[in-house]
Amino acid sequence: MKVDILAIGAHPDDVELGCGGTIAKEIAYGKKVAIIDLTRGELGTRGSAEIRASESEEASKILGVETRINMGFADGFFVNDKEHQLALIKMIRKFQPEIVLCNAVEDRHIDHGRGSSLVSDACFLSGLIKIETEDKSEIQKPWRPKCIYHYIQWKNLEPDIVVDVSGFIDTKMDAVLAYKTQFYNESIKAPDTPISSKNFTDSIIYRARDLGRLIGVEHGEGFTVERYPAVDSLFDLK
Repeated sequence: MKVDILAIGAHPDDVELGCGGTIAKEIAYGKKVAIIDLTRGELGTRGSAEIRASESEEASKILGVETRINMGFADGFFVNDKEHQLALIKMIRKFQPEIVLCNAVEDRHIDHGRGSSLVSDACFLSGLIKIETEDKSEIQKPWRPKCIYHYIQWKNLEPDIVVDVSGFIDTKMDAVLAYKTQFYNESIKAPDTPISSKNFTDSIIYRARDLGRLIGVEHGEGFTVERYPAVDSLFDLK
């Protein structure tokens, strides 16, 4: 199944938080998007892996994503090694994305930066013809995405590009808040975490509004890039 965009996150909810508006917008424009979660988020203080799985399914429906896969890597302990790279290469070759969206290159949670490096390395290796992988007993063809964009997470990194997600912020927030056990919810009695406060939930909106302000629109989502973005004309830039 070929997709236009493959969005990858270390944990269920990373994708929704980092690029949920962008995904919702591209799907509305007819693009095919799949999501891969590297772990089940089993070390999360609130909820459980089983609950996170149910929440991620609901979030996918809200965004309009039909295909979502969990790799089942060890939360907090997965590493960027040959075993994990090959597992991810199989997925990249399976979906053949033009664009990959993935974790921030540097962040508060150790899995985010590690997931970022793992995805980048797997995308490169996926294009090498001498690395052989199989899917359903068939040899996969090499595939290297054209672009890798890293979404902004906890740390307020300076974005290289900002996507206008005006009109899609409500969809993003609905998808984020589908993770009822993770974020601010007065009806749930659970230990407090850095992302369970109302301030954190509010910050999703005010960051989007601030990035939007900087590019002259209502809401934006920021990404860092691995290579210079190319345009045919200066007039392609807004």
